[in-house]
Amino acid sequence: MTAGESSGSVVRRILLGSQLRRLRESRGITREAAGYSIRASESKISRLELGRVSFKARDVEDLLTLYGVTDGTEREALLSLVKEANVAGWWHSYSDVLPGWFQTYVGLEGAASLIRGYEAQFVHGLLQTEAYAHAVVAQGMRGASAEDIDRRVSLRLARQKVLVAESAPHVSLVLDEAALRRVHGGPEVMRGQLEHLIEAAELPHLTLQIMPFSHGWHAGESGTFTLLTFPESDLSDVVFLEQLTSALYLDKREDVTQYEKAMVDLQAQCPSPEESARLLRRVLAELPD
Repeated sequence: MTAGESSGSVVRRILLGSQLRRLRESRGITREAAGYSIRASESKISRLELGRVSFKARDVEDLLTLYGVTDGTEREALLSLVKEANVAGWWHSYSDVLPGWFQTYVGLEGAASLIRGYEAQFVHGLLQTEAYAHAVVAQGMRGASAEDIDRRVSLRLARQKVLVAESAPHVSLVLDEAALRRVHGGPEVMRGQLEHLIEAAELPHLTLQIMPFSHGWHAGESGTFTLLTFPESDLSDVVFLEQLTSALYLDKREDVTQYEKAMVDLQAQCPSPEESARLLRRVLAELPD
């Protein structure tokens, strides 16, 4: 199984859920009634429609019947999604150290055609060196075993393969200067991290900008966020907001629009990628020995 195939399974799960939701709403059927038809609760229908849980072919068949979908071709197209949506992702083997709410994000990130985001305190996970990632993970998992920390770092590095994949997404990131100035792992680790950023910024599908302290207020003041866009036209953009013990996934058009505007404003307020590269070199030169 390739990373692309397993990432795509998450997208298909969400896509199938959203199509079932549209069918239910178009028929005026409540989640409670839908749940009753498959011997499940209203909350189970909600989780299915959000793509948070796996699907059973029997349940989908019963829901399609309830929603009046009788055309054989249409039913088969949706049922084929069930098989594809239930494929386990490559990151499943990291489930012992990976929070359940983050597994969805890893799948979505791997399937996106465009990744945009703002990072306030840390270098984005897709651009972290192994040493920097180890320092950050160790701080965030205090008390964890060395093996668990190493596995989380291994997962973070595995995510980065998307940047060199044949169908790599375009990545457009804004890092706050604080992410460059905040030392994780000591000066030598930060030196390696900054050098890596300077090198990564040369990738043709990566746009990297730095929001300098000198700018003052900017459109990212509300905090870190990631915007994911997918090649599937039926799947809306998703905003990912990570919290201490959970995450929010926003896909309502009005919410996504606000974050898209914030991203556009951030990019306009930042120095250009070329000027940002010069700022990176300046911060590197100012690191203590």
